[in-house]
Amino acid sequence: MQTEVLRAYRFALDPTFAQVEVLQRHAGAARWAFNHAVGMKKAAHERWRHEVEQLVANGTPEVQARKQVSVPIPSKPAIQKHLNQIKGDSRTGGLPDNVHGPQRPCPWWHEVNTYAFQSAFIDADRAWTNWLASLTGKRAGRKVGYPRFKKKGRSRDAFRLHHDVKKPGIRLATHRRLRLPAIGEIRLHESAKRLARLIDREQAVIQSVTISRGGHRWYASVLCKVTTSLPTTPTRRQAAAGTVGVDLGVKYLAVLSAPLNSDNPGSAFVENPRHLPTATKRLQKAQQALARTQKGSARRHKAAQRVGRLHHVVAERRATAIHRVTKQLATGFATIAVEDLSVAGMTASACGTVEAPGRKVRQKAGLNRSILDTAPGEFRRQLAYKTLWYGSALAVLDRWYPSSKTCSNCGWQNPRLTLSDRTFHCDTCKLVIDRDLNAARNIARHAVPPTPQLASGKEESKNARRAPARPDGHQAARHEAKKREGTRPPSPVPPQRSNPLASPNPRQEQAKLF
Repeated sequence: MQTEVLRAYRFALDPTFAQVEVLQRHAGAARWAFNHAVGMKKAAHERWRHEVEQLVANGTPEVQARKQVSVPIPSKPAIQKHLNQIKGDSRTGGLPDNVHGPQRPCPWWHEVNTYAFQSAFIDADRAWTNWLASLTGKRAGRKVGYPRFKKKGRSRDAFRLHHDVKKPGIRLATHRRLRLPAIGEIRLHESAKRLARLIDREQAVIQSVTISRGGHRWYASVLCKVTTSLPTTPTRRQAAAGTVGVDLGVKYLAVLSAPLNSDNPGSAFVENPRHLPTATKRLQKAQQALARTQKGSARRHKAAQRVGRLHHVVAERRATAIHRVTKQLATGFATIAVEDLSVAGMTASACGTVEAPGRKVRQKAGLNRSILDTAPGEFRRQLAYKTLWYGSALAVLDRWYPSSKTCSNCGWQNPRLTLSDRTFHCDTCKLVIDRDLNAARNIARHAVPPTPQLASGKEESKNARRAPARPDGHQAARHEAKKREGTRPPSPVPPQRSNPLASPNPRQEQAKLF
């Protein structure tokens, strides 16, 4: 059965120096447009708050004042219409306007593609909507903060262009060249033959392209509507391999209950590349050189670029390693079983509070870096969509099942097992096995297919890694979402939301009735 899905094809670019300047100009225009839209929204928000405060000062009850005041928050059409009325034009000498007021904004708008502005306005609307949905509990996950302005040098350089069928839009000029409106043809660092063939067979239609900078490279993510047939059943090879349990860790990137290659039993232990520790010395030298430079100098800019480049290389290598393993799993087995890990809880700080300071804070910080270097959340995210692509299934083990403390042969549990014990010894059947391999076998045996639990998004109960939402109090319940391994806790009572009118948080007071 043919279905239409959205897929993004990411390519590294090889732009010329002149094209880099054009890309930077578009990224700056998108950043300016986003800040302009957020500024208009915040101004309307402040007007609403000021009018409410005036009514309350005159004796009107606050609940009634909130209902009386109505200040619409401008969205993309209103923002774009307002900008078209006030913007200047450097081509007609419209920079200073002595008649109608001061200098008009963005007289350079004609130098960039209009979609760089429009996509930024859409992003601002989404940021504002996400904040309100998170504030009122309609959005599941961690609380979304109040929209902030993007600062040059700190925010990610990126912009998005949409495909226009009526004008010369986004297309592949050749297998190694991507044509963008108002920018021209940019050479690709790699071949786009696969995407070009899909477009030639009318199986893919370009929707938009997102240009972003990572470290020293520019990337193009081409979003396409692809007509494809997703497999619903596993292949013979996948069915013969059956189910594999995956235990993610730090010593090994992943330990499998069955080897990836039947001829190589050692392939069940996927080595951890340790990308961040490998680049630690170079990062230390680069960051020390950055610290010795003067703020605002050209050398500081070059030193910061070097640090960013090293971090970007680490991130790309980590993503490549995870993509390689997840594809081998999704294409080689019928069912992939994983644990329901809480990465937010596992990597929580051990600093504690002033009244109850934590112990071994530096050791826990090093462990947190090692866990995040393996990216267990990204590992599961890739498996979630790759299993749909290749006809396999994803099964999830309950978080509180003691997979490492249970014997995979007889089911005996060792409650005294600690993290330092790397070998599991069963007192009942006398099984001696690697701790992680024992956990992987338990995961393969007891995992069940997941049920969609966050698709509705009606309440804010869990984050993207299935951990409880961030508590309201400072450092409160930071250690609640730990790794399973133990007795299942009692079902928590849903927290009662405090009265928004009595909340000390001014942002909650401002936005409850928007």
